[in-house]
Amino acid sequence: MKSFLSNVVTDILTQKKVATHNLIFVLPSQRACVFLREEIIKQLTTATFLPQIKSIENYIQELAEVKQIDTIQLLFEFYSVYKTHTIKDKHDSFDTFSQWATIVLQDFNEVDRHLLDTKDLFTYLRDINRLENWNPTTEITKKYFSFFEKLHLYYDEFYQFLLSKKVGYQGLIYREAESNIQHYISNNVDKHIVLVGFNALNKAEERIFQELLQSGLASIYWDADESYLKTSKESGMFLRKYKKEWNYFHNNPFNWMENHFNSEEKNIHFISTTKNVSQLKYVGELLQKKQNQNNTALVLADESLLSLTLNSLPNTVEKINITMGFPLSDIPLAGFFNNVFQLYLNQEKLGVIDKNLFYHKDVSNLCSHSYFKKLLNDKTIKSSSKIGKANLIFLSEKNISEIFKEVESTNFMDFLFKKGNSTVEKVLQNCIAICKELKEISNGIEREYVYRFFTVFQQLKTLNEKYGHITNLKTLHQFFLQVSKNEKLSFQGEPLEGLQLMGMLETRVIDFETVIITSVNEGVLPASKSEKSFIPFDVKKHFGLPTYQEKDAIFSYHFYRLLHRAKNIYVLYNTEGDAYGTGEKSRFLTQMEIERTDIKHTIVSPKVTINTKELQEISKTDLVIEKLNELAKKGLSPSALSTYIYNPIDFYYQKILNIKDVNEVEETVAVNTMGTVIHETLEQLYTPYLDKFLTEESFKKMFSKVEGLVGENFKKVYVNGDISKGKNKLIFEVSKKHVNRFLKQELQEINEGKQLKIIGLEKKLSAKIEIESLNFPVKLHGIIDRIDQVDGVTRIVDYKTGMVQSSQLRMTDFSKMSDDYKYTKALQVMLYAHLFIEETNFDISKPIEAGIISFKNLNSGFLKMNFAEGRAKDHIISEEKINEFLVELKRIITEIFNPEIPFLENPNKAF
Repeated sequence: MKSFLSNVVTDILTQKKVATHNLIFVLPSQRACVFLREEIIKQLTTATFLPQIKSIENYIQELAEVKQIDTIQLLFEFYSVYKTHTIKDKHDSFDTFSQWATIVLQDFNEVDRHLLDTKDLFTYLRDINRLENWNPTTEITKKYFSFFEKLHLYYDEFYQFLLSKKVGYQGLIYREAESNIQHYISNNVDKHIVLVGFNALNKAEERIFQELLQSGLASIYWDADESYLKTSKESGMFLRKYKKEWNYFHNNPFNWMENHFNSEEKNIHFISTTKNVSQLKYVGELLQKKQNQNNTALVLADESLLSLTLNSLPNTVEKINITMGFPLSDIPLAGFFNNVFQLYLNQEKLGVIDKNLFYHKDVSNLCSHSYFKKLLNDKTIKSSSKIGKANLIFLSEKNISEIFKEVESTNFMDFLFKKGNSTVEKVLQNCIAICKELKEISNGIEREYVYRFFTVFQQLKTLNEKYGHITNLKTLHQFFLQVSKNEKLSFQGEPLEGLQLMGMLETRVIDFETVIITSVNEGVLPASKSEKSFIPFDVKKHFGLPTYQEKDAIFSYHFYRLLHRAKNIYVLYNTEGDAYGTGEKSRFLTQMEIERTDIKHTIVSPKVTINTKELQEISKTDLVIEKLNELAKKGLSPSALSTYIYNPIDFYYQKILNIKDVNEVEETVAVNTMGTVIHETLEQLYTPYLDKFLTEESFKKMFSKVEGLVGENFKKVYVNGDISKGKNKLIFEVSKKHVNRFLKQELQEINEGKQLKIIGLEKKLSAKIEIESLNFPVKLHGIIDRIDQVDGVTRIVDYKTGMVQSSQLRMTDFSKMSDDYKYTKALQVMLYAHLFIEETNFDISKPIEAGIISFKNLNSGFLKMNFAEGRAKDHIISEEKINEFLVELKRIITEIFNPEIPFLENPNKAF
């Protein structure tokens, strides 16, 4: 395969219009310059100086004698001009300005690249705005109206301001280059410019190229194919226009129009896949089958998939050249600095900056980051568990010092947590200092990461020292995100060997034998129609500015041009539409299907394997048996038995391995905390009346104490928590309401003539149970919330802050207790009743009941154990019922301690 560049070099060297060193090649991209240079070296037969080879951007800067500045500096310069020409109390903050100024600068750029009469355009826009907002009444519409009135002023002043410094944005440079073209031609009569591989030109490029061609100073080579140049296809839209309209082509040939696409045999595959991951996995398989990746291009239509692509390449790819840069925002170090910003931004947002307090999640996120650990010399600090244990929603500098007391004092800790470090100047200074510390402990590519972030912060620091526009952290963070998104880490590689991993624009002018293109979907190739601009679509069409229609034609050309000389073509697209991308294949593929009949279609879908989850099973080893024996002596509680019924594996983790739940910061009062507060409050309220009959006077005294006791108990239980506002205030009020409602309900019973006597509160009880199959007794223990007597009937009462239904306490068959978790509440109160009877030698012939008071179901009153079927009621716990309960209880305990029965995961547990 002879490439387009090879043909161009052959033709130029054959013509010998000027000496080789007087040739100037101008190409669309820097990447194309590398390939052209190699082609020239191959074809030169004698020793000579190489010609100049330049990208169009560099060439235009040379013509204009103006240097291009980066977007961030441009924004700073523009704000200076904007402030100068806007009334002081009317101009936007830099934060607000930057959000619309980037769009304005894009419009300025397009206007200048296409050499529009700016006075006409901005007057046109102003007049449209006057018609639409002829009587602005609100402040927003007035500002919008004023913006369009001054837009031309901003443009003129900014243009002259930049020109005076000999710097500018791309459009300005193009406009200046076009005005300097005659001067350039007269000073370079001994040169010959070769324009290679262009397609869609802006108006400035059109005029520059035509002037060069008409003067005889230049030649131009197009890479065009008959398949779209001789038809009405959008891919040939620009080339057809130039061929028809340029005077130069009325007397000179149009070089070149060839016929590669339809006349040559090609191996074309359209591959539909589900999701982006499937595409890249399939690409990996294709490359693995290919022994030699030379002259092969992997083109990512969606460049955001670069990271995923690199992780999907097979080991057989020995050499690779990556023409795309890797965004700094995708590097882990960006996440670290983002966490640093969040640390201070939330200080400001939550109003704790004056106290120098830090939100616990920000501290935990920062401490868990790999670069934070690196700065601690890879020491692991269990910060989250320490913060959770103390329930520190906000951490002071002292709290942080205590958490990190095991770590030797390091400078970076002072950078982060010292008071006064959250100003713009300090944050920039400290981020630079952290970069310097990281440089000393980083190697290889990590050191390159650190260096790039060092330059980002240094640039922001320098710009802010010069202009002073960044006055708050929010704006600084916004610019950090913008810079890290736009700045890219360049890869080093051999540009002429191995696999070429490229974006679509990097493929311009370059030919490959094998081409693999991914994400060829609508909305990606071509891109979506959405454009950010202050110039409406119809105004753009009127003044000849490019719209999405022209951009579609540009990408159509790039797509078809890439396939001109390729022999093996693999085009992949995603069939699944979701929030991350469209599932519609590109219209370019539909066009190809109409034109060619030799396309092979492949459907790729991942193999779906049904993984039957095996239930976890843990055998009872000697060590486990030993732990169980210790547990038998220590005692089993009702909650431990409930855990076993729910899932024996959870029982194993909690009781055998002693794995506790992770301590987490409780920002909002948890249900169990609320339950503890209510339990504590009721105990304190009823304690003075132990062994006494309650009276109306008793309840009056209790009502007066409710609010104070609930508040005190929250302070005691909800450590370092704030119940004065938000959800916690509501939970505090609900807790009071629960207690007051319960007291009112009991008072009503007293007023109805019932005799209520408190026998015990939070009573700790225990008893041993003998089981024939075990050669040791098992201790059972529990704490009964309340024991009382109502009209001579002893009651075992358990408080529940959650919802409990009477059906959960209906038990006609005790064997159900171990089969269904909902009956564990019945197990719990029955066990409490058994412990009470055993420890107090209670006369079972006397009436005794057991049940639950549910604060979410207080209207149902005391929910009692019911042993009757249907609608009948049988609440009295008899000796017969206790014995029936003990049979099932012993069966459960025997199963727990039986060495032959493993701990087996419950398949019916609720997740």
